[in-house]
Formats: sequence, C-alpha cells, structure tokens
Amino acid sequence: MKKRYLVLADGTVFEGQAFGAEGDVIGEVVFTTGVCGYIETLTDPSYYGQIVMQTFPMIGNYGVIEEEFEGDCHVRGYVVREWCDAPSNFRCQYDVDAFLKKKGVPGLCGVDTRAITKVIREHGVMNGIICDELPADLSAVKAYRVEKAVEAVTCPEPVVYPALADEKYRVTLIDYGTKKNIITLLRKAGCTVRRVPAFTPAEEILAGHPDGVMLSNGPGDPADNGFCIEQIRKLMGQVPIFGICLGHQMTALAAGGRTMKLKYGHHGSNQPVCHVSDKRHYITCQNHNYAVVGDSIKNGVVSFVNANDQTCEGVDYPALKAFTVQFHPEARSGPHDTEKLFDRFIAMMEENGYAAE
Repeated sequence: MKKRYLVLADGTVFEGQAFGAEGDVIGEVVFTTGVCGYIETLTDPSYYGQIVMQTFPMIGNYGVIEEEFEGDCHVRGYVVREWCDAPSNFRCQYDVDAFLKKKGVPGLCGVDTRAITKVIREHGVMNGIICDELPADLSAVKAYRVEKAVEAVTCPEPVVYPALADEKYRVTLIDYGTKKNIITLLRKAGCTVRRVPAFTPAEEILAGHPDGVMLSNGPGDPADNGFCIEQIRKLMGQVPIFGICLGHQMTALAAGGRTMKLKYGHHGSNQPVCHVSDKRHYITCQNHNYAVVGDSIKNGVVSFVNANDQTCEGVDYPALKAFTVQFHPEARSGPHDTEKLFDRFIAMMEENGYAAE
C-alpha cells in the first residue's frame, strides 16, 4: 500500500496508507463516534463537502450492503484506523475499499485516529487535504468552504412514494438532503409521501393540499439557504410541520432565531439529549456542525437540550403548528429512543382535521 497523508489547515501531518479512489481532495474534517453504521454514514447526504473520520478502530467488518444506503455518497474523503479487507456477513456485496473506488472517494488508513480526534476536539473543526504528496502551500486548504450544499444533494424533481398500508395522510417532504428512513417511517405510518426539491415554492406545496410538511436533514450552513428559509416562513401556521436537523435549523431562522457553528459538531449515535418538560434523557443519533441558539428562539420554546454541552436540540412552535429536533429520530443505524416523534407528527395531522380522503 502506498503512502498517503492527511494534512490539516494548521500544517499538522498524519501519514498513513492509501485505499479507496485515487486523487487528492480538500474538505472539512469531522469525526464521527459511531461503533457501527458506517454504511449509513457514507451514504448520508449531510456529510456533503466533508472528510469523515471514524473514531471506531476497525471499519468494514460486515462489508457493504446496498440495501442499507440512506442516500447517495457525498463525503469528500474517508479516514479510518483500519479497514477490513475480509468482511464476514451473509448480506455483504463488496468491501469498503471497492465502495470508495466506485464512488470516487479517496481513503486513508493506518493513521492514529485518536490523535486526529484530539486535535479537532481541542482546536475545533479544521479543513484538511488527503493527498499522496505533501503540499507546499496550504492556502487552498485554508480557503475551502462547504458551499451550495443543499443544491448539490436535493432531488431534481418530485417523487411520490405510496403508503405501505392504507393511506391516511399525504405528506410533502422537502428534500434538503433527506435520508431514506424518514420516507420509510412515514410510509409505514400510512402516509403517502411526495418528495419535492428543496427550492420548491411554498405556494406550490400548499396548492397540493398536504396534510403535513416534513423538513428533512441536510448539509452545510443553514444561513446559506435564504430562499428555503423564506418558504418555511410562509408554510408555518398553514400546515403541520415536523423538521429534522437542517430543517430544524432553518425553521428557527424562519421564525426569527439565530444559528451558530459548533466547535467540532455532533457526529455519532451516542449523543444524550434531555427533554426539558419532564427531564427524561434519550440517546440520539446526530450529524451536524451548526446549532440553533436557544436564547434566540422566537414564537417557540426549547423542547430538548444536549446533555453534554446544553445546546438547543429541539423547539416547539405551538401557535405555528410546528415542532423540530436537531437529532435524528429516524436513525439507521442508531438508537430508536425518539422514533415516537413521528407518532406526534401523525397526531398533529389528525388533530388538524383534514386527513386524506
């Protein structure tokens, strides 16, 4: 295996071995703490523009199973301590190295991922480059920014997914980079889901008379999406709304709140959150670098907070028929503690009084 490097924007160099696709790539370096679920991580559109590093020491032991894909692969690069070249699982179709080659994603293995994690944890998220030769100039690395992320990952045209049982509700899912399991859980609950591009006007959505609107997860800085935020503002109060991750952040901006960039974000399936009203704690799956500023919330109340750093993890907007969460209640793979939030969305549509006929 040939040498390959991860060079951070501050000049720190980590030497390892190449796997995956050929080529150099610049991205925002983040670490994720999931013990399993690397397939879902690699196919989560929320990682658009990022070099993803797994803190778990061995990745790929059960291979790649396409049925587990959550979306298209949008990671820029992939860093692991060790990848398994002999996966053992009866569902395995091929290994992680073959997946990365197929998707054109350069990988780096054989590095001290704990040391890299410590650097990011102490200094905050940094840009980096995966490369075969050490660069003489890091100006391009330092200047890199994740841009036009939602535009890159949204669906190109509307798609309809029929309910898996008798149709009870019609839900419009605004796709900012949605994961497959959001659609699956809605369909299992009796919803026919109409998935629409992120830049669909609110007037067009309301003209379809949905029983509810789902705002999906997605990548990038929420404040970059002015048009999407304006459409959410027009939808609030008109129809029941449930927002996840980026959808949560943009709803807060639409309601007059603010967002901020976290030091190193929340990435992994072991993030504890506290439900403010009853102080009950839940383990959640998360993947984001930005958070809503709790003190900035207008027309709503903070419903969940992160038990580690006290950042806002959810907001209720009772007067506007909306609620949102930062974490992923639909997580695959991950804890199912908060999956009942989909039941709350169903109940909101039922209470609103115009279920699909």
